[in-house]
Amino acid sequence: MQGKIVKGIAGFYYVYTALGLFECKAKGIFRKEQKKPLVGDLVEMVPVDVEKMTGNITEILPRKNTLIRPASANVDQALVIFAIVKPDPNYNLLDRFLITMEEQSLPCLICFNKQDIATEEEKQELIEAYGKSGYEVLFVSGKLQEGIDTIRERLQGKTTVVAGPSGVGKSTIINALYPQANMETGEISRKIERGKHTTRHAELFALSEDTFIFDTPGFTSLNLGEMEKEELQGFYPEFTPYEKYCKFTGCSHISEPVCGVKDALERGDISRVRYENYKVLYEEIKNRRKY
Repeated sequence: MQGKIVKGIAGFYYVYTALGLFECKAKGIFRKEQKKPLVGDLVEMVPVDVEKMTGNITEILPRKNTLIRPASANVDQALVIFAIVKPDPNYNLLDRFLITMEEQSLPCLICFNKQDIATEEEKQELIEAYGKSGYEVLFVSGKLQEGIDTIRERLQGKTTVVAGPSGVGKSTIINALYPQANMETGEISRKIERGKHTTRHAELFALSEDTFIFDTPGFTSLNLGEMEKEELQGFYPEFTPYEKYCKFTGCSHISEPVCGVKDALERGDISRVRYENYKVLYEEIKNRRKY
């Protein structure tokens, strides 16, 4: 029987099948082959006790992709959730999320939550910052369930990893999409306006037979690993149309004269918020110690 691993805890894997959810152990051969089943894996499993819904995983089917963070397989896209306010969006962290997902070749949707308590000016600021970034930007209210149907449409037929920092309302949105999840939503700490980590392990929720969402623990920081500074501009898709107007091949778009990207910035065709983040991240990578 085939199924999809939706959760793994303490050596048990929960496999979603046509007959329901089976609690499975993985065969010892995987340990010998140093293969570890991942959430999102498509597997072959043999029922041990159909009444108790237990079984054994006998084979991991070929993976379409593997994500390192969060550790998962066969993911189609990412839904990156930030709040418009409370907490205010950390643009630098948002760009790190987008770069991390781009590094893993995942298309991204940006979702800004809590529109019910935000002003039009605050929304407009985000449209100016991310409207030309090449990503689709959605505004929703998880609390009032505004925009949830639009998210549901974008998720249809795909396995989507949901990511974002703590306290932005990820669990509220997942509860709205999938009430059975009944997740803790967690109050934001009023003192520091940051959320408690309410998600303790990675888990897939089946919205329908072919539509899954994958919740992940909240992140407060992301480093850019082993990326070289010259690679960074490739993760800012809005730079690409203007790079042909740069005088120098391999232009960093920072200090060189005659730069198409900087000209586009001055005309307002590229977001200043995104460009300033690019410069900060470029310096961070440049100054990173090489040992």
